[in-house]
Amino acid sequence: MPFAPGTWGSLAALPIAWLILTEWNQLVLLTVVFFLFIIGAIASTIYAQRTNDKDPGAIVIDEVVGQMLVLSIAPLNLSYFFTAFVLFRIADIFKPWPASWADRSVEGGFGIMLDDVFAAGYAAAILFGLITLLN
Repeated sequence: MPFAPGTWGSLAALPIAWLILTEWNQLVLLTVVFFLFIIGAIASTIYAQRTNDKDPGAIVIDEVVGQMLVLSIAPLNLSYFFTAFVLFRIADIFKPWPASWADRSVEGGFGIMLDDVFAAGYAAAILFGLITLLN
């Protein structure tokens, strides 16, 4: 998607995570995230080298991984999934440290993936706080 590809990538993660959490559990989701991170880092390195672009917008596997990390702590509830989506998009856009450091300093596919993992940490921490307060 040429417009807001990161948002579309994050959005694509929602039904996939919902399905995994409905049929299996958080451990399966985190296992999927781990393998997607490895595959994403390798594929992103190759794509970035071929396009001569440090962080191509066409790569959205990093957003999928980050969004799924946040969703791994979300209860199966549309409100929490929507909240997880919004929190991750905010953290991914603003990139608080160390996400901003990883975005600027870590090269290749690993760097492309890592900043979203750090952003997911912030979003997950806030979501956990909200879940704790509301339950």
